[in-house]
This record gives sequence, C-alpha cells and structure tokens, in this order.
Amino acid sequence: MPRRTLGEAVNQASRLLQKKGIASPRLDAEVLLAHVLNQDRVYLYREAGSRLGTGAAGQYSNLLERRATGEPVAYLTGHQEFMGLDFLVGPRVLIPRPETELMVEYALGLLKGWSGLPVAVDVGTGSGAVAVSLARLAPGCAVYATDVSLEALVVARENANRHGVQVYFGHGDLLGPLQGVLEPGAAAVIAANLPYIPKGDIPGLPRDVRGFEPHEALDGGSDGLELYRRLVPQALVLLAPGGHLLMEIGPDQAQEVLHLTAVNHLWDTRVLPDLAGRLRLAVARKK
Repeated sequence: MPRRTLGEAVNQASRLLQKKGIASPRLDAEVLLAHVLNQDRVYLYREAGSRLGTGAAGQYSNLLERRATGEPVAYLTGHQEFMGLDFLVGPRVLIPRPETELMVEYALGLLKGWSGLPVAVDVGTGSGAVAVSLARLAPGCAVYATDVSLEALVVARENANRHGVQVYFGHGDLLGPLQGVLEPGAAAVIAANLPYIPKGDIPGLPRDVRGFEPHEALDGGSDGLELYRRLVPQALVLLAPGGHLLMEIGPDQAQEVLHLTAVNHLWDTRVLPDLAGRLRLAVARKK
C-alpha cells in the first residue's frame, strides 16, 4: 500500500478530528503533523506531495487519537506561543491564553513609565509565561514570581532558563513567599492570573479544559474570586504608591471586583475588555 502524502495525511486527520467534535480540526491536524516532522506549517504546504514515513505516520496517528479524546494540542506538542515567545507547557500547568497577553502588554506600558528600577511580581505564575515575558520584554525590570505548586515552578524555571532571563521564583501562597524578600512598597506592578472559575462552573467547561488542565489552576471557589479577595490586601502592602495590581477575571466578575477594591477607598480601579470585547482585566492603582 503506497504511503500517504503529507497533504493526504492532513486531509484525513482533519476529517477525523471534525467527526470527533474538535473545534479547529484543520489547524490542529497541521500543527500536530508539523510537530512530528519538526517543521513549521508552511512546510506542509510546500511539501504537500512528499510521502509520510512509516515512523512519522505512527507518531502522527498516536497524537491524533489523543487529540480526538480532547487532550489539548499544547500538551501534545509540549509548547505554546505567548507574547511571540515559545513556552514549554504540560499537564502540570495551565496553558497560557491569548487574552492574558492584554495583562502583559498593559504591565509593560506601566513599567516603561516607572521612574528608577521597577519591580514586577507575577502571582500564580504557572508556566512562567507572564513573568518570563516581562523579564524578556522589559529588561530593566526586576521580576519576581510565586506559585503554590512546586511542579509548576519547575516548568516556570525551565522557561526562564530557555529564554535566558532572571526571575526570582518563590514557592507558597500568593505574595507570602516574598515576605522578607521585598520590602513593603517595593513593587511597581503586581500581575495576577489566578484561578477565577467558580467551582460550580468547572463541569461545564470545554472538555479540553475540564478533562486535562489542572483543576487547582482553574477553581476560584464558590464565586471564582476567593483568591483575589485575599490578594488585594496583600498587594496593597507590597505596592508602591501609584503602583498597579492587574487581575485577569471572568467577564461577569467585573462589578464584584470593582466592589472588592472600592471598600477601603485606597484604590482607583477600572476594568478593560479583551480583544473579543469581554471585560477581562481589572486595573487597580494604589492611591
């Protein structure tokens, strides 16, 4: 039986994934085959008539079977792009999302306008995508990151090393690991993409998310804001006057977050939409 061409392999894979209810069957089929061949997707079009080797065909078939069950492409390839950088990811960490780039871009603007050597903190760093991006794109900034998961910090350190940046990583709850490391009032920016999905909503998430990504990185408690309620007073201590706390939230949580920071009248807060127009980023400035 003649071996399939690359074009035939992608077409067949696309049909298979479409039947299994995968939202982006063609894209996923291309990304997975490009990964197997250690090439980019353009190669698949340029060499569409080339034959797929037996070994590569077996690897591709295995990845397609796993993708058909809902396993995320990023976990299958071990990589995810974020802020134009390539990050290692795996089941120990949440997959970085494009909407989180809004927080990084906003933070970069704040850091650029900060006088002196700015300090940025990434709370709940996960893969380290936010912290490493800040260290890479704002090289004059001192970056600190925390996470309650030791396994996540292993991945974050790997990403910092592969991008050649220096980030101080602390293990523990929220800003706790930075006590005694940073003085009160030291931070210009605190970025937090903490779990904000209400516990009761997790069963209704897409199967790619609920079935494969770590629930501890999703579960924000009864209304999704339990961790942010604890973070806000901690951030008030660590931020310099005029410093900013940035919090990624769900679109229906904007009013509650505004209330959360309004109770002590020490914050100026607004909520910004993401590229899809959904309220996504709470920006709280310490007065």
